[in-house]
Amino acid sequence: MPVSLYDVSIPVFIKTFGHFSKFLDKGRAFADEKGIPHSELLNARLFPDMAPLTAQIQRASDTAKFAAVRVAQVEAVSMPDTEASFDELQARIAKTVDFLKQVPAHSVDAGENIEVTLKTPNASITYTGKDYVLSFALPNFYFHVTTAYGILRHKGVPLGKLDFFGRG
Repeated sequence: MPVSLYDVSIPVFIKTFGHFSKFLDKGRAFADEKGIPHSELLNARLFPDMAPLTAQIQRASDTAKFAAVRVAQVEAVSMPDTEASFDELQARIAKTVDFLKQVPAHSVDAGENIEVTLKTPNASITYTGKDYVLSFALPNFYFHVTTAYGILRHKGVPLGKLDFFGRG
């Protein structure tokens, strides 16, 4: 049986957000245990020109949400990037997951060959729906999830590789 575009995207995003939520729980518990202000973790970066932890979560959320919007052609839900606490970030993850759970599988699969154009300040890139998911959305999503994981590890949060895969 072939694997569908839906199968390699929406359930993957949902499952990974479950792991991501646990990263944040461990981050908050670590900060509380060590007497570290939450803001120290939430505003942490791996390098000065990189976005902080809060933005990594927001970008992962946006990537998953817009993959569904662009490929399945469903209406986006508004999520302003105002989260500044662990609770607000957890709410953002939950809202993203709730949105993704409503995306019809047949709509994602039907978008395999639609044209998706990403516009940046310097260029426009056009993909098929399938190439957009496989070549942009999934790698971009994992970039931000991995960066958030790296930020938390860099700050001393006891996460391991198994946490990344939801087994920790």
